[in-house]
Amino acid sequence: MTDTVFAAVPGPSPVVDAGSLLHGLRDGVPRTRAELSRAIGMSRSTITGWIDQLMDAGLVAPFGDAASTGGRPSSQFAFRPGAYVVLAADLGASHIRLAVTDLAGGVLAEQREEIDIATGPEVVLAALERIGGELLHEAGRGHADLVGVGIGVPGPVEFATGQPVNPPIMPGWDRFDIKAHVASAFDVPVVVDNDVNVMALGERTIAWPEVEDLLFVKVATGIGAGIIAGGDLRRGASGAAGDIGHAPLSRRSDVLCACGNRGCLEAVASGRAIAAELRHHGIGATGSREVVELVKSANVDAIQAVRQAGRDIGEILTLCVTLLNPAVIVIGGSMAQVAEHLVAGVREVVYARSIPLSTEHLTIAPARTSDDAAIAGASRLATDAALSPSRLGALLMRR
Repeated sequence: MTDTVFAAVPGPSPVVDAGSLLHGLRDGVPRTRAELSRAIGMSRSTITGWIDQLMDAGLVAPFGDAASTGGRPSSQFAFRPGAYVVLAADLGASHIRLAVTDLAGGVLAEQREEIDIATGPEVVLAALERIGGELLHEAGRGHADLVGVGIGVPGPVEFATGQPVNPPIMPGWDRFDIKAHVASAFDVPVVVDNDVNVMALGERTIAWPEVEDLLFVKVATGIGAGIIAGGDLRRGASGAAGDIGHAPLSRRSDVLCACGNRGCLEAVASGRAIAAELRHHGIGATGSREVVELVKSANVDAIQAVRQAGRDIGEILTLCVTLLNPAVIVIGGSMAQVAEHLVAGVREVVYARSIPLSTEHLTIAPARTSDDAAIAGASRLATDAALSPSRLGALLMRR
């Protein structure tokens, strides 16, 4: 096992140094003081001091002894994910799903409730806070155990502030201070991001932990992408990175999109657009759910429409492959339920039109996390924030 998971120590701050040690241990592999010392480049006595602090906070615990090479076996230490919990929230167009997880993303309690995002932030966030409190009780944990909240929302987000920016399906949410509202209820750090970014993080955390460059494409009522490059989410200058749903297609350039432009990918290849195309041919479908049902019932027209949508998505992804050179492209969202046809269309175009060097080791696959990506990603966002150097000092002081 390499020690590349250990972050370089940028300065002399004890909290930063303790954070570097903790970051390395979060992979779940027990290590001795000597191994930790070599990985971080600090003395064993310094390492011992950090371990003592982290053990006092409950974040690290002894984990048996290492195999002896002669003499007394060395003690090992490991991350203790059950020390605290976070609240992970997935806000959808018509639902809210919440879970209490440990610091490794293990779900302790969860609940889903139908609620229209268009009812506004006050109503939806009141439900989030109510359900969150219920889940903490169900998991047998108190507010003192909670160290962070991660939230994914179905619209563009200015990540620095956590505020939605002109979200098309979220009336009343523009520039609403979600972080402050939720923090006032739980008194912990709150992180808010676009749902596709959250799903990308969750998919990578669960299914592709060794992959540094991954593109997650959500195909549902809309289309968007989450970009992970060099192991980190890339949000862009204003949080709009990955908004491929409004990239122009050469085919069907006459189709009007909700954004006001014509020929957008979302207006041609989303679940809603596929349903509209099928209705044009006399086949009853109002949205993604009906399209999926038609494909599963072997409706030839629906299968062909989904395959063509995959080709259209592939046209845009060909440009993404040229620009970003990802190792993995994951197709998720509600339309991934018929991924064999959707992914086939994507592969057909991407592999044919991209340069061989970009696709030699490229994997294009359906999402492996199903509905769990958003919760896993929100949990990871909250945990990363809670254990960051800027927050770790306060956490160490708790005990």
